[in-house]
Amino acid sequence: MKYAFSTLGLPGSPLERSAALAAAHGYHGLELRAHLEEALHTGSPAAARTAALRTVEAAGVTVLGIAGYAEVAAPGDDGPVLAELHALVRLAADLEATAVRVFPGGAGLPEAAADAHAVRRLLAAAPFAERHGVRILLETHDSHRTGAAVARVLDRVGHPGAGALWDVLHTWLGGEAPAETREALAGHLGYIQVKDVASARELTPLGLGEGVLPLAEAVAAVPGDGWLCWEYEKRWYPGAAGLAGQLARGRAHLEALVTAGAPAAQAERRSRPGPTA
Repeated sequence: MKYAFSTLGLPGSPLERSAALAAAHGYHGLELRAHLEEALHTGSPAAARTAALRTVEAAGVTVLGIAGYAEVAAPGDDGPVLAELHALVRLAADLEATAVRVFPGGAGLPEAAADAHAVRRLLAAAPFAERHGVRILLETHDSHRTGAAVARVLDRVGHPGAGALWDVLHTWLGGEAPAETREALAGHLGYIQVKDVASARELTPLGLGEGVLPLAEAVAAVPGDGWLCWEYEKRWYPGAAGLAGQLARGRAHLEALVTAGAPAAQAERRSRPGPTA
């Protein structure tokens, strides 16, 4: 298993600090928030991108993905959305990241219309992403909160350049059990964002294992060579405790969940029918 955390938990911090914290606490990678508030975004020049790649390489970590804010199911013209998707893919490729996070953003639209926007735009952008060695991952979020909703789109897209990012909080808020999410996203899953909160009404981020989210069940759904990324939403909850002091404990908690779930995962793999002649 490989571990990462999102720089959303360290708003405004230099990349050098984030990379050093990851390396010091046993994280293999970073999910970089691509926003004008941060030092690195789609408007960053080539020199800044090259320097950022050298920074993470020098720390011995990688960029897992770029957390973008494109909304593929939102109303409006396709042109600006596709331009943003292409810009995010180029940024990811320049940082040798293999994923770009996007949102649905179809709230307020009829389900069929939101799905149609997302399918059309992902179909248009996925080949471009694949050519750059990047996968566009549609997060379980807002109008498509559950794995079933995201899979409804991705099953129609059917392209390796598009996949899913499973945000454990949103599928839980959507009433979907981890086993249901896992089944829905089979074949689509890029990686999982883990986090913890006190309740459905109190979403201030907590340390992993301190809240109510079904982290053990979600972690059990990740392949042994997959990624778990801790998205600690400090940017949106400035009163939350700092992330840096929690990184070691969070990493240990995830590893304990992975270790505890390993026997069950192995038994499940053994129970699956093998290929037929």
